Amino acid sequence: MPDHVHWLLELQSKPLDDVMRRFKSSSALAFNRAYGRGGALWQSGYHDHAVRSDESLRRHAMYILCNPIRAGLAAAIGDYPYMWSLWPHDR
Repeated sequence: MPDHVHWLLELQSKPLDDVMRRFKSSSALAFNRAYGRGGALWQSGYHDHAVRSDESLRRHAMYILCNPIRAGLAAAIGDYPYMWSLWPHDR
């Protein structure tokens, strides 16, 4: 999405606050260096959902996959050029 990011991730040893802080910091630094600019790139805070069931996982995954379609940026799942995913095959 051009103005926000959706993630579906499984936390390992770090809490979500640490993961988000590191993502925002490293991506803002890389973006600002690449485009010769400075300052904030991301808004403060974030919105999260805890996934506690297979149905919740499926619902949230489909929401993320369909977001570019709802935004008019793609006609079908998989058409949005900036979408990628890794999904474990052992689930």
